Amino acid sequence: MGKNSRPSIQKRAKERARQERRKEKDARRLASKERRAAAPLRAGADPDIAGIVPGPQPLPPGFDLPPTHHDPQ
Repeated sequence: MGKNSRPSIQKRAKERARQERRKEKDARRLASKERRAAAPLRAGADPDIAGIVPGPQPLPPGFDLPPTHHDPQ
């Protein structure tokens, strides 16, 4: 069986290509990061959840429960 000639040249070419891909990827990441930082902030909150606070919510009108007579006075 013959040995693959000059594997170190192939390895260097692979490593060089890998480094180029990494540089391109880093440049894309930096560009997108700058683009996100320069983008205007979204105005307002989601209208579906505006005014909602964490915790139990008050019942809407018409859903009031009748008073219970278990309250000791």
